[in-house]
Amino acid sequence: MSTRKAINIVWLKRDIRSQDHLPLHLAEQSPLPYLIIFILEPSVISYPDTSFRHLQFQYHAILQLNHKLNSFNKKVEIFYAEARAVFDEIHHQFDVQNIFSYQESGIRLTYERDKEISKFCKEHNIRWKESQRDGIQRGISNRNGWDKQWYSIMHSPLVKNEFSIRGIPAFENNFSIPDELTHQLKVYSNTFQPAGEVAAWRYLKSFIHERGKNYNKHISKPAESRISCARISPYLSWGNISVKQAYQYVYNHSRSSASQYPFTSFLTRLKWHCHFIQKFEVECSYETACINHGYELLEHSLNEAFIHAWKMGDTGYPLVDACMKCLIETGWLNFRMRSMLVSFFCHHLYQDWRWGVYHLANLFLDYEPGIHYPQFQMQAGTTGVNTIRIYNPVKQSQEHDPQGVFIKKWLPQLKNVPTEFIHEPYKMSAMEQEIAGIIIGKDYPMPIVDLNVSAKIARKNIWSHRNNEIVKQENKRILTTHTRRKEKHRQP
Repeated sequence: MSTRKAINIVWLKRDIRSQDHLPLHLAEQSPLPYLIIFILEPSVISYPDTSFRHLQFQYHAILQLNHKLNSFNKKVEIFYAEARAVFDEIHHQFDVQNIFSYQESGIRLTYERDKEISKFCKEHNIRWKESQRDGIQRGISNRNGWDKQWYSIMHSPLVKNEFSIRGIPAFENNFSIPDELTHQLKVYSNTFQPAGEVAAWRYLKSFIHERGKNYNKHISKPAESRISCARISPYLSWGNISVKQAYQYVYNHSRSSASQYPFTSFLTRLKWHCHFIQKFEVECSYETACINHGYELLEHSLNEAFIHAWKMGDTGYPLVDACMKCLIETGWLNFRMRSMLVSFFCHHLYQDWRWGVYHLANLFLDYEPGIHYPQFQMQAGTTGVNTIRIYNPVKQSQEHDPQGVFIKKWLPQLKNVPTEFIHEPYKMSAMEQEIAGIIIGKDYPMPIVDLNVSAKIARKNIWSHRNNEIVKQENKRILTTHTRRKEKHRQP
């Protein structure tokens, strides 16, 4: 008979919060003591979609959660090792009965990791209870009835987590974070949104009570949207707040608010958020292959100079460059500007989407695989079923940053450029450049492509390819798998 102490485990992944948390609730319902764990896996850290800002955000969210759990004699234990090694070690020290966690709609790497842990559980007769996340359904082959079920879940009661003061037997963490890594994790830029549950609610409440009134009006503006948008995407991505919490809070306030229209639009986008994650849950190949296999036949020539200029914000098109500089510094852009960056890369520079997808994944503080890869492919035009939008960055600039306020903030070398030239500074004469104190081609680059020529080439290649027979066949499969019936779209 084993002399090891029987315990349960709560395994946190993208759900770093204390409320509306079913795995924590299930652990509290059990009479057994439980260990709350978070694993920094070297294989995940070194994968090209992960950047240090992601790790820092998670680390600081855990510190905040631990501050709240401290009064209950609990904490999240952070391990630095592969998941299987961590569970082997805990199993060596304790008689693990149950593992409680949320399902993760992750990349292939984490999917294979979860398969390995499932195998571990079967080997040791451990029950692994994976709870559904945000209305995302595992194992479905089509979207029939998905919308109705999603609304039903969003309107179901929140989990009210209450914590007892129950200690856990002493154990030895043989996989603690190395000191150097800990030091790096503690450093967190003040240009990023603050991590954690408290900040999540502060942003959501200020959106409802102050900032959200211009949500629809400013949603496409690169500068104004930084205030009028909810800005809770990082907290949703890393689970500092659940989609259901955000949905119910906004829904309840929208019914009595004078700003009902913008809040209703926001609720629609919460559903859109889950819709794309559901796509990825069904087909995680979105990360590495054209979801419409017919587009694998399109040929691209790798242009490292183009890619470098795009990554650094040195393309010669002010709005493109300002957006990239802003993203590097703050980790956030509105949806339209993100779409424009992808369109410019895939259409005007005509580069394979896979050559830029991880760069933006690294920069987005709110990186969510289930949204990132399906969205990237949709903007790249490789789905076959979505309208192909080839954004003209000059037109976008003129419409959404007419005075160049956003551009001048992130490209200070253009601060003295007159408004009539701020969208196309390369059109200034030598005298006008001298007056503005800038030399185009030296202080700011000349455009790396001609928009009219590049757009024409992209339209010819991408639009004509829609007639490819493989593309057409794939369209049928994609529509059958991912399209929802219109009658199911209404909110209850």
